[in-house]
Formats: sequence, C-alpha cells, structure tokens
Amino acid sequence: MRHNKAFNHLGRKTGHRKAMLANMASSLLLHKRIETTLAKAKALRVYVEPLITKSKVDSTHSRRIVFSYLKQKQAVTELFRVIAPKIADRPGGYLRILKTGFRAGDGADMALVELVDFNEAALASTTKKEEVKKPATRRSRAKKAAPKAEEAKAEAKVEEAKAEEPKAESKPAAEAPAAEEQKEN
Repeated sequence: MRHNKAFNHLGRKTGHRKAMLANMASSLLLHKRIETTLAKAKALRVYVEPLITKSKVDSTHSRRIVFSYLKQKQAVTELFRVIAPKIADRPGGYLRILKTGFRAGDGADMALVELVDFNEAALASTTKKEEVKKPATRRSRAKKAAPKAEEAKAEAKVEEAKAEEPKAESKPAAEAPAAEEQKEN
C-alpha cells in the first residue's frame, strides 16, 4: 500500500528523479537561482530546504549527509562556506519560487527558483529607502521649463558674443592703415 506517500514523482523513475533533483539542487546552490518548471521547482524546495537546515551545523557528519544528497563537492563547499553563514538566523523558507509564465514549446508553467538571501535586487530595495516622488503638476513643469529657457537665452548671448569678436578683430586691421596715414601727415 502507498498510504501517506504523496509527493510528485515528476514522471520519472526513482533513480532518474533523485539524480535530477541532486543536479538541480547543486546548480541552485552554485548559481543562487535557476529557471525550471513549476512542478520541478516545488519538488526541489522539498529536497533542498532540509539540506540548507542541516548546513547550519558545520560538522563532518552533516557534511557527509549533505554530500550523499548533492554528490558534488563544490556545491557542498558553497553551501557550508557561503550560504549557511548568511542564513544562520533564518528559521526556514530559504527558497523563493516566482512564476514566470508558460514555456513556448509545450505550455508548461515556468518558475524562477532563487535563494531568498541572495537576491541583490530585493535586498537593495529593502535596505535602501526609495524616494517618494511627488505627483507632477503644471507649476512643477513650468519651473523645469524656465531654467531651460534661461539656458537657451544664455547660449544665444554667447553665440552673439562670438559673432561680434571677428568684427572687432577686423576693425583694428582697418584702423591700422588709417593710423599709419595720420602718422605720415
């Protein structure tokens, strides 16, 4: 009988399912986020979260247990050295699953699985207070337009000054022969 054995077999036999989940878990721990189907993402959460909880205690025994699940030395090292210290005070819920839409080929529900404490965009928004923008009014637009008009007037004055400079240079050249004629007289 299979009473109370309710988990998603993902359409695979046991060996294939365990190998797939181990590979996905290792990829998730190394890259901090992966994209997969929604069903695999939910199965992966059940597989990875107990391993992350075990990594809070850095002992040889817990490392061996986690290695028996992941089967990749780099993933175990990353879990115990980088991830475990960062999630040490979190009581659970280490993964976030975000639905991203449907796959083009077969219409499967797709999801983004990421470690909660390693999402830079979400961490930046929570640590940095966002400035509240005031609604734009006609007065604020007029104030913004006024400096632009003043800049345009200033540029026009500069251009006029540049246009007058060549005329000023040509006058001394014309005055120079007249000055010489006066000296001769």
